[in-house]
Amino acid sequence: MTQQTMSVDGAVLTEWVRKILDTHVLTARQSVFLDPGQGVLLVGQVISVTTSSGTGTSGSGTSGQGIVTGETIFEFQSQSPSVVIREMNRSLFKQEFNFEALGIGGLDVQFADIFRRAFASRVYSPALVQELGITHVRGLLLYGPPGTGKTLIARQIGKALKAKEPKIVNGPEVLNKFVGQSEENIRNLFAEAEIDEKKFGINSPLHIIIFDELDAICKQRGSTGASGSGVNDSVVNQLLSKIDGVNSLNNILLIGMTNRMDMLDEALLRPGRLEVQIEIGLPDEFGRNQILKIHTNDMRKSKRMADDVDLKDLAKRTRNFSGAELAGLIRSAVSYAFARNVDPSNLGGGGKTGGGEADVLITKADFEMALKEVRPAFGASEDLDRYSLNGIIPYSAEFLKLRQDLMVLTEQVKKSPSSPLVTVLLWGTQGSGKTSLATHIAKQSNFPFVKIISPNQFVGYNEGSKLMGIAKAFDDAYKSNLSLLIIDDIERLLDFTPIGPRFSNNLLQALLVLVKKIPPYQATTAGTTSGSGATSGSGEGGITAGGRRLLIIGITSEPQFLQDSKLASAFQLAYKQPLIREKAAVLECLNYRRKLVADIDQLEANRIADLVGTAKIGVKKLFMALEMASEMSKPQTIKADTAVQCLRDFGVNI
Repeated sequence: MTQQTMSVDGAVLTEWVRKILDTHVLTARQSVFLDPGQGVLLVGQVISVTTSSGTGTSGSGTSGQGIVTGETIFEFQSQSPSVVIREMNRSLFKQEFNFEALGIGGLDVQFADIFRRAFASRVYSPALVQELGITHVRGLLLYGPPGTGKTLIARQIGKALKAKEPKIVNGPEVLNKFVGQSEENIRNLFAEAEIDEKKFGINSPLHIIIFDELDAICKQRGSTGASGSGVNDSVVNQLLSKIDGVNSLNNILLIGMTNRMDMLDEALLRPGRLEVQIEIGLPDEFGRNQILKIHTNDMRKSKRMADDVDLKDLAKRTRNFSGAELAGLIRSAVSYAFARNVDPSNLGGGGKTGGGEADVLITKADFEMALKEVRPAFGASEDLDRYSLNGIIPYSAEFLKLRQDLMVLTEQVKKSPSSPLVTVLLWGTQGSGKTSLATHIAKQSNFPFVKIISPNQFVGYNEGSKLMGIAKAFDDAYKSNLSLLIIDDIERLLDFTPIGPRFSNNLLQALLVLVKKIPPYQATTAGTTSGSGATSGSGEGGITAGGRRLLIIGITSEPQFLQDSKLASAFQLAYKQPLIREKAAVLECLNYRRKLVADIDQLEANRIADLVGTAKIGVKKLFMALEMASEMSKPQTIKADTAVQCLRDFGVNI
């Protein structure tokens, strides 16, 4: 016999209950008998009572109680599948829900997407959802770089929702050494939701399951190879069947987090499973400011932060810092304040000096030192100054034009809506200063992410490890809104040798693909995340909204090899690094050195310029020869004959 379903209008029921129970005191777990006027007596129970923050005391569970007034908000939940309560607007989040109080900063656009895709349908009554013939979103995936607050967001959203206490699972904990136990662990996570689904039907409460490090258990099936036990594949199959199998549940929300979305099984990402995929990237300036405020909230309230600390200025100067790195920056600043009030020679006696704890104050100077100590993982990871120890010398008009052209390209990458990817090949003889010029451009452009891919990083690596290292450098660049990659000494990176010639075809093919790959589109315009993390936004640093942008500068001393291998044609532009080949250019370099080191007089500088004449010399090679001549001439100044002999030793034809 089919059970008859009764529909009750939530708005009518609310007004009726408020009228009947006006000025009555209600207590959690109190039983209430209601007659909605349809010939059926409804037996209800007060699940919880939350009072306003005005005069009453707030409480819930067995101790919560309050007085019903005209402002009381009722929320009804049917415990029987045969009774459907139609409510137009259900409160999904707790009344005290506040991102800043939860330690989450700059979540604007991402949370709007999460709410629209995953929670908006749950605001309306189950009856309306049933009439529309749709199911709720069952899965949400948060992905992005480490330290951006994915785990914190998932935990805090789970706490803020009016739902069952979320189950939080670390991915590796699911795995078990016993056969079949890993799959059973997955089934146990869904057991309570299955019971509620059978008992309450469409009125079932929401169950949230949070998977941290999802990539640990949901790798692409078949990726473990013949040596694997097959447990990984079975776990993925079990999870897929529970989310969207034959007896799929409509009362669950699975929230997964991962740093490696590329490792997940593609079946897990299709609609009906983890269909809402939100990137939690690096925070923009607005997001960083919010995160800094959250982390310094207590010290500001307790007057432990000096007035000279400007959080807005810190937010501007910490581009590409993740939320976790911003927290580390603050800890580093506090450590300097602690150290300032500690006497290392008296650690046995407590170590404190002066007023002790009363003198602990975090100042601007502490943050300045912390900025030197804490570096972002996706920032300018290289010490660019060491690539141009002698500075950049404007030795010729040709060089000045090249530098100007490269600076124009950096502005094009930042501002042009049609140039998300600009690639430049810089070629010339060894010792002509190509790397120095590229790193100088990187410093002047003020790109938040700068990475140098150099052969010396891969000494002793096999071909596969090199491929992974190069691909990772590009992946890291895609995580920043604005990035600059310098691929130094390309021919060495490809294991090129002119005898044969020989080179690594796999590395060549990888570079051919990566150099032409356009960075991923970034649709958001404001940052996300949290106390330990945050997200991204475009529009920072003069960047045109709508996508991530990448400038690649390739450097080679073997242009013919790159032409023959077709790698040169993968670059959009090619520039030749000019050599010093005029007397005026030689004299310009010598006069520049005289300003730095007074080891050559004007007369000898003029003689060197005359003797060198129009010989073709790389600027780096010229300075190396001058350094050698300086050591040979000590304690006297450099003589022209000594300098010319050193240039000949370096292979310059004079």
